[in-house]
Amino acid sequence: MFETPHPPGDVLTIEWRDGAVVMIDQRRLPLEEVYVTCHTFEEVAEAIRSMVIRGAPAIGVAAAMGMALAARAARGESPATFRGTLQDATKVLYETRPTAVNLKWALDEMEAVWRREDLSPGEVTEAMVTRALEIYEDDVASCRAIGAYGAALIEGEQPVILTHCNAGALATAGYGTALGVIRSVFARNPRVRVLVDETRPFLQGARLTAWELLHEGIPAELITDNMAGHFFRTGEITHVVVGADRIAANGDTANKIGTYTVAVLAREHGVPFYVAAPLSTVDLSIPDGDHIPIEERDESEVTHLAGRRVAPHGVRVRNPAFDVTPARFVTAIVTDRGVARPPYLETLARLAGGPGKEV
Repeated sequence: MFETPHPPGDVLTIEWRDGAVVMIDQRRLPLEEVYVTCHTFEEVAEAIRSMVIRGAPAIGVAAAMGMALAARAARGESPATFRGTLQDATKVLYETRPTAVNLKWALDEMEAVWRREDLSPGEVTEAMVTRALEIYEDDVASCRAIGAYGAALIEGEQPVILTHCNAGALATAGYGTALGVIRSVFARNPRVRVLVDETRPFLQGARLTAWELLHEGIPAELITDNMAGHFFRTGEITHVVVGADRIAANGDTANKIGTYTVAVLAREHGVPFYVAAPLSTVDLSIPDGDHIPIEERDESEVTHLAGRRVAPHGVRVRNPAFDVTPARFVTAIVTDRGVARPPYLETLARLAGGPGKEV
């Protein structure tokens, strides 16, 4: 009972196994496939903070499972102490990666369970494990829906899709958002080809996206970030598909640093730029991208490469992990409930209110 139903054939990102959270260590990919087992919410928080697991939807799933671990550890306490522990765990987990709104969404979902006063700590714990597994299952289903909706937008006999960072199975509970679209396109048209931005400084594209596409047998070529302009100018790129960590009510989108640059290039060259993300990534509580907090990470990610220093000692470093792409550069936002097009202030709100295909 209470085991994660892992989709066959997909990359294993995270699962609930024997009362623990097991996740692939994405820092070790692609050279080693190593798994980390977390028995406490503190260990889950550290795994999120240190990028063992990353990607907005996957972080949300991890946080939900982390809260389930916190409940299991405190279920023998009094109701007041039990809820105090869960409140502390919520705070610790929330502070690990502030840009990804799926993290807050998942913690809010779990809080709705542990705040129930009609249940004993033991009953709440069981309900929290159940809810965490539902969030996992819902994420896989959402990704497959995103893939189906997005594939319908990719036209042409031999499309060439540029993607940035990693928005694949490794960034979700399974299948992926941007790579979910690419997987769905490949299932219909094996002549599709993918250009993979390496995505400095953490190299999610080179290490993770390239690994996933090879794993799936999808034709792909790795390029450095500063090569994208060349391939736009030569007309080779036909579509751009990226993921998102938070989408504001007006459609402004925070994604991995460098996405804004790609969006500007796509607009200049008339290439459609699609954002693929579940509706849980849409934050209708903030009006625009200026209100999205941008995480700045450790300078060693910039000064070092594979553990070796490549920059001079003493140089000052800036390392924002994300940038914001204005809504005017986004052709469409592909969600698990359908495709939103401008004006996003209206269409995203409409999709959030219920199912739809294209608005």
